[in-house]
Amino acid sequence: MKRFDDETGPAAPAPLAPLAEITDLRVEVGGRAIVEAVSLRVLPGRITALVGASGSGKTTTGLALLGEFPAGARVTGDVRVTAADGLVGYVPQHPAAVLNPARRITALLNDIAHARVRHLPRGARRAAMRERVLHALTDAQLPSPATLLRRYPHQLSGGQQQRVVLAQALLLGARVIVADEPTTGQDALTKSLIVEQLAAVAAQGIAVVLLSHDLDVVRALSDEVHVMRAGRVVESGPTSRVWSAPRHEWTRQLLAARLSFTEPDVGSAAGTGVGAVTGTGGGTVTGVAAAARTDSGDRSGPAAGRTAQPVLRVRDLTARHRDGSRGTSVTVRVPELALYAGESMAVVGRSGSGKTTLARCLAGLHRDHDGAILLDGSPLPHSLRDRGRGQLAAVQYVFQDARAALDEHRPVLSQIARTAVRLRGVDAAAAETEALSTLLRLGLPPELARRRPARLSGGELQRAALARALLAHPRVLICDEITSGLDTVTRRGILDVLTGLLGDGDGGSHSGGPVEGEGPALVLITHDLDTAAVAHRIAVMDAGELVEQGPAERVLTAPQHAFTASLIATTTRAARPTISPHADV
Repeated sequence: MKRFDDETGPAAPAPLAPLAEITDLRVEVGGRAIVEAVSLRVLPGRITALVGASGSGKTTTGLALLGEFPAGARVTGDVRVTAADGLVGYVPQHPAAVLNPARRITALLNDIAHARVRHLPRGARRAAMRERVLHALTDAQLPSPATLLRRYPHQLSGGQQQRVVLAQALLLGARVIVADEPTTGQDALTKSLIVEQLAAVAAQGIAVVLLSHDLDVVRALSDEVHVMRAGRVVESGPTSRVWSAPRHEWTRQLLAARLSFTEPDVGSAAGTGVGAVTGTGGGTVTGVAAAARTDSGDRSGPAAGRTAQPVLRVRDLTARHRDGSRGTSVTVRVPELALYAGESMAVVGRSGSGKTTLARCLAGLHRDHDGAILLDGSPLPHSLRDRGRGQLAAVQYVFQDARAALDEHRPVLSQIARTAVRLRGVDAAAAETEALSTLLRLGLPPELARRRPARLSGGELQRAALARALLAHPRVLICDEITSGLDTVTRRGILDVLTGLLGDGDGGSHSGGPVEGEGPALVLITHDLDTAAVAHRIAVMDAGELVEQGPAERVLTAPQHAFTASLIATTTRAARPTISPHADV
């Protein structure tokens, strides 16, 4: 249930009376409690963080402040919003799901801004709306906002979509904002700007409820943190105390699994013991971290020192985007890029730098480009529609927004199994068995796999999307920000699984066809240098240009381009402890 209570009572309010409060919340779906005995107070000017694994109940708790619950849920407890007008803004984890694809960005924002300027004379409203919209986009750290207003949501990167939704929440004028993974899919430079913006929002007296897997952001921003597991809050307290002296074993696991590429991996709790990770509902994530970080630190990849033909090669790629009535504009230029079987390459850069456009070109999802993309030496058609079944299976794409990539009307398991039936000709029973086995490896047990997507968390859906791609037995696996919405423990486990897929990587020459025992070539599209650090090689993109590429260790420790150096410097600063001015020490 949800109650909006504007009465302050006979007694004078405390200096920090809560703007919203949850008391003993219990949410039950299908006879299973997904949130149990959760209580928290949301104070003005303070940032309250909820952290935990995917499916731990963070989003359900946050949405309770909006009066939103899963369909058919049985809810007990009390949810009060005492802020003026009862307005609560929401920034979702998957922004594409709440942006109307048929309307331009300016229309989506004007709808909200119009309500804020009704008191003005009619002739002054249009200019006032535009001023508010541009101001909100600037506050959301979206560069050159005026140039994006004519675009549709699908013409923006995931990070740009995220900031548009944040601008919507700021335009709303709410006194409470629920930010669900606001930095998911953001590069280090943009993430630091969003951290500053959320801090500025709180400084205006707005209460922020931060739902996040990103422990660096939580540490930098939050005044108080609630650690959730299996629907319950297992630990609460000032952020500084929880970080310095965690009391619950699950909290210690989350903090231990967060290893920065700037920190040595010396076999401490952060560097060991995550080869098998308990997933939601009891499944396990297994893998071999040693494939990502060897004792020698050499991750130059199986291509080093060999003359074999790459499994995928890009030559003189120039991609274009159509920009309404203005025609087309060049957005990506990649002169040369090569990947070998059993090798991983991370493509890093700021949001909007062209990482996803490059990946979509490789997968045949963006056909407006020149140049050649060669699979085992043979040209790939530019468009997905022109590729044969074998070519479709060979290059698989795992999207950043897994919820939008799955059919909401069909059980997850059937969608995953269908990949093996369609692309490999496997019979339905064998495909389902393989799908269940793959999902279990990724930490998704059978009872969750048989649900429809709406009943899975963002992290659970991401694992399902990865399993669907793996059932094609691809030669090239493209992963677009797939770990950005995962908690630290699960993220490390997923990366271990991906590196385990690469095989032994000992090389051996071949003449261009698939080689027995070699894993696929792995392309990691990521903003996160900690994720990029597990790759053999790193390619850096800035403003659509490939500015640097090389062995991961060399790029991260001795960057040759100024942009790469700035990206690394920003990430290093973000990894340092930052204590909120309100935190108790």
